[in-house]
Amino acid sequence: WLLVRKDENELGPFSAWNITGTYRGSWRFLDSTNNSSRFPDFRKSNGNSVLELISNPTKITGVHYVQGAIIFHDVFDNEHGVGGAQIRVEGVYIWPFRQLRMVAYSGKDGEFGQEDDYLLSNPYHLLGVFSSQIFQKSSRDKIWKKKHSPFYEMEKNCNIEIAAQIARVSSSSNDGARDHYHLEGLMESPSVDADGDCFSPMLLNATSVNIEVYYNKAVNYTLMVTFISFLQVLLLIRQMEHSNTQSGAAKVSILMIGQQAIMDAYLCLLHLTAGILVESLFNAFATAAFFKFVVFSIFEMRYLIAIWKANRPLNSGEGWEAMRRELSVLYSRFYGILLGGILFMYEFHKFLRPILLLLHSFWIPQIVTNVIRDSRKPLHPHYILGMTITRLAIPLYVFGCPHNFMRIEPDKNWCICLGVFIALQASILLLQHYLGSRWFIPRQILPEKYNYYRRFDQGTNHATDCVICMTAIDHAQRSNNCMVTPCDHFFHSEQLTLPDLFKKVGDSENT
Repeated sequence: WLLVRKDENELGPFSAWNITGTYRGSWRFLDSTNNSSRFPDFRKSNGNSVLELISNPTKITGVHYVQGAIIFHDVFDNEHGVGGAQIRVEGVYIWPFRQLRMVAYSGKDGEFGQEDDYLLSNPYHLLGVFSSQIFQKSSRDKIWKKKHSPFYEMEKNCNIEIAAQIARVSSSSNDGARDHYHLEGLMESPSVDADGDCFSPMLLNATSVNIEVYYNKAVNYTLMVTFISFLQVLLLIRQMEHSNTQSGAAKVSILMIGQQAIMDAYLCLLHLTAGILVESLFNAFATAAFFKFVVFSIFEMRYLIAIWKANRPLNSGEGWEAMRRELSVLYSRFYGILLGGILFMYEFHKFLRPILLLLHSFWIPQIVTNVIRDSRKPLHPHYILGMTITRLAIPLYVFGCPHNFMRIEPDKNWCICLGVFIALQASILLLQHYLGSRWFIPRQILPEKYNYYRRFDQGTNHATDCVICMTAIDHAQRSNNCMVTPCDHFFHSEQLTLPDLFKKVGDSENT
């Protein structure tokens, strides 16, 4: 009956399912542990797995040829330096009976089949590789270097046989119009010689991944980054308007702005690299990278130069040649730190999370600058709150969202530490804004500072004119609204700010 029929869509009550796609699931031994003595390093009893399958029809009606790869995560203990492994497989899918039979790939080493082309074009797979190289514990945990993995010996010395059943997932449980399939089967490995099985029988469970939903997650993430970058531009413009004078810009810490610029430069490079790696998502990631480039190269670098010029007023008038030399030194230091940071993170990759905590200490230089210079309100409160929230968005998504598109396991404790750390910095800055830059330092250890509300001789009961509004001030009924200068001039404290006060007092003395 199978050989007589020519149209595959007319074979019995079943239709020909296209099982090509990515399957994500788990593996576990039927026994509690691996009983094989050939590969004693295979100690884990369960873990995660990813299957990549490509199905093509053959001349035999009802039979499809299947190629693919099975990627096992969490296979070996950490001391082996290999977190997972990959096995290439091939076989047949008898779709009228929903049966899948596969064995280890019989091609020569170095040959690339259709499954390799599929892996190189699959955004789910490529972004997984990208995130594993950037965010995992060690850059040496590469599942693709199978010649350094014990699984390479398994392919040479073991007969890997997989028998699985394919079932369609109900439409109510999937989240897209495309059909989802569930694969469940048994993987066995009888040895080539008479030394016994390579490992105990293994149960595989996997469900197809809706690539469109995964693609939409990545696009939504880039939209979030673009929106955050736009908000950061508005916050920077508000802060630049708040400190548009030379004295206002001199109060802002150049290290604080430089550290944020370096963070945005790293984010720009990361998004651009992800866009180049995953060609189908290039436009989305390139847009996010462009906005990050605008934030750090135009606005933050411009503000950095303004702060630098405000702290060097004498050098600003020495001519263009001296200014150009100073700017060259500034740019050399900035990009030198940028490149040095990349090398530092590559060398100490396994300490990436502590390094990220260190990068997010960008408010600390401003706190220290406020204490040293006794600066008064250098940052706008909207800038402090806005930057604190927007800087938290990306790391909390990557390490806190359980369904992030990079497939990184959420770390709740680290996210809480990061949030508390940045919130503490922002709280200190806001308290410095409203209570004074040295509010948390005991007054006994502070240097002496002139008190404009100092006591004066009450013996003479006469009225003195305010040097600003020219109204009489009664010394006998003195209150906190009256201030006195070192040269014994009196004025109302609500009249003017201190810089305008000194100008008025100087003008009155000259008169």
